[in-house]
Amino acid sequence: SRGEGGRVWVPRKPQDSRDPMTIPESERYYFLEERYPKYGNLVPRDIATREIFDICVNEGLSVEKDRQCVYLDLTHIEANELTRKLGGILGIYEKFQGVDPRFTPMKIFPAVHYSMGGLWADYERTAEGGLKLGSPRNQVTNIPNLFAIGECDYQYHGGNRLGANSLLSCIFSGLIVAPGIQNLFDAEKGAAADTHSALCEQARRRYQEEHDRLLKRTGGSENPYLIHQELGDVMTKAATVVRRNAQLDEAIGTVNDLHERAKKCSLSDTGHWTNQNVVFTKALLDMFPLAKCILQGARLRDECRGAHFKPDFAMPSLTAEEPVERRQQAEQWVDRFEENNRKYLKSTIATWNGEQPDISYEDVDTSLIPPRPRLYGLVGAEVINEVFREREAKKKQSPTEGNGSQVKSGGAAAVSV
Repeated sequence: SRGEGGRVWVPRKPQDSRDPMTIPESERYYFLEERYPKYGNLVPRDIATREIFDICVNEGLSVEKDRQCVYLDLTHIEANELTRKLGGILGIYEKFQGVDPRFTPMKIFPAVHYSMGGLWADYERTAEGGLKLGSPRNQVTNIPNLFAIGECDYQYHGGNRLGANSLLSCIFSGLIVAPGIQNLFDAEKGAAADTHSALCEQARRRYQEEHDRLLKRTGGSENPYLIHQELGDVMTKAATVVRRNAQLDEAIGTVNDLHERAKKCSLSDTGHWTNQNVVFTKALLDMFPLAKCILQGARLRDECRGAHFKPDFAMPSLTAEEPVERRQQAEQWVDRFEENNRKYLKSTIATWNGEQPDISYEDVDTSLIPPRPRLYGLVGAEVINEVFREREAKKKQSPTEGNGSQVKSGGAAAVSV
């Protein structure tokens, strides 16, 4: 909606209860436009998210007293144009809120709706460094014969949740994976059912026994729904919009404690037909490995990169006024930027060892498109960009080899966080 002209604002008076359409322009705080005059409401979503969080949590300017939210206003755009371009998403809002966003500003707040990263997936290179089509290694995880196809893997657009990521991942892996799987099966001897029936039965029996144990657990001391709420609260506080090491350390301990408590959950329903209680408890237990991977990966990354934001390690604005000193600060800024890339421009690989994640890293190949500084809202951005461009020009005069992605394997499920 921001991309189609939506404007984000709050009343300058905290929790102003007036109809938003009656609040004069002079009493509205269009904070993205004021804080980022060059980009306005078109700042990237991670920056918009942090600013909304800051407005509501730190500045106390949420539209509502008991619920954090800001206005996303489309009412200045012609209604038929909104219906043509945004009819689907606006219809969903109207369905759940009972308000037509074409004529009344929407109330919004950032929410977790997608996991950044995914299952580690392999590929095989040609001698020239390209992808070897038809290789059984393409898109296979480090669990033999388990392929990650579509949005569940981690490789595209920096492993991040960026525009068109879903479409790209589905199209690309869907196109390349089938020949590799076919070649894998062609190389296998015997029928799949004959070869793997014992393994399948062993796995089926293990999960059936786990299911039966859960159904018999009626005397446990913990409520799975309350633990789920506590887990969500601690993850939201420590590992979403703003991350601080002290909070992450505390959250790691809390999540470990919650995991142990979750193993003692009591089920109120022991039936064998449409038992939602047991399904929910299984899903809850499956959340802990991912939560631990996110927390450990975040704790070990002392920088800001995309949606991973640690204020204590944020890149600062330039403070010097005198040109020579300002230039020196810009040189130091770019030095730090390059050092951060040498240290942290890697995918975090979390391999589950049974109770905790083992963290390792995989280089990101940036030889075709090198990373550039993100300078949104920084004082001195022009000088920083000038220094960076000069250094890039020198590198092109004496090019060096780019990073190459490392191929990893192992015996436990691995994910990139």
